[in-house]
Amino acid sequence: MLLAVDIGNTSITLGLFDEEALIEELRLASDVTLSQEEYEVLIKTILKTYKITDVIISSVVDELTLKFNNALKCALGVEPLILSNKTEIGVPIKIDVPDELGADRIANAAGACVLYKLPVIVVDFGTATTFDIINSNGEFIGGLIAPGINLQLNSLSNFTSKLPKIEAAESPKAIATNTEDAILSGVIRGCAGMIDGMIEQSEAELGSKATIVATGGYASIVAKYLKRPFDFINPTLTLEGLRHLYNLNKKAICHK
Repeated sequence: MLLAVDIGNTSITLGLFDEEALIEELRLASDVTLSQEEYEVLIKTILKTYKITDVIISSVVDELTLKFNNALKCALGVEPLILSNKTEIGVPIKIDVPDELGADRIANAAGACVLYKLPVIVVDFGTATTFDIINSNGEFIGGLIAPGINLQLNSLSNFTSKLPKIEAAESPKAIATNTEDAILSGVIRGCAGMIDGMIEQSEAELGSKATIVATGGYASIVAKYLKRPFDFINPTLTLEGLRHLYNLNKKAICHK
């Protein structure tokens, strides 16, 4: 059984695969204050019923990468593969500084390339809202990074004296008549407007229409306000990309 681990700024997502089937998805908080030993106990507790033989890690939190890697090795007795731009990914990275590309975006690109028609734009709703763009030749050519929905909501509360902290939800109407609805209109509908505009601009630069794939927790909320609907919403795209990348590298190792 393969364990795919996606360490993000807010949460750590664990995906358990039996061959190609995702049979379980679990989440932990991305808590840099926890020790390796504490993570080891958590891993043993939540994964005690599974026989895990292979592990791949994607991480954008440097403080957790080595700690969680060592915790997995001690808890499971398996040497994880840590994803980076040096890993065989089957997708040429055509950006100025490949080392700057986050492992989660690499996994998204790899998953999108094998699952969807090219060119493809992946819109990932995480701590940041990102676009990962793969052209018709299967090359990762770049994208964009914008503040995520929760980051926007928290910033409005943290950096103003009177605006309340609220949870992400549907926006009742564009022209709001109270503070909470005004925040939701600005953040949720504003995010949709940004996505519509950036898809249009990205496709103009690509020179063709693209397959638009959304992933991340807020995709379904934002989708309600788009002029152009997402072609696909795939909440497990990053995990599926990690599964594909593990198999790709496992085969490469076997053929050495």
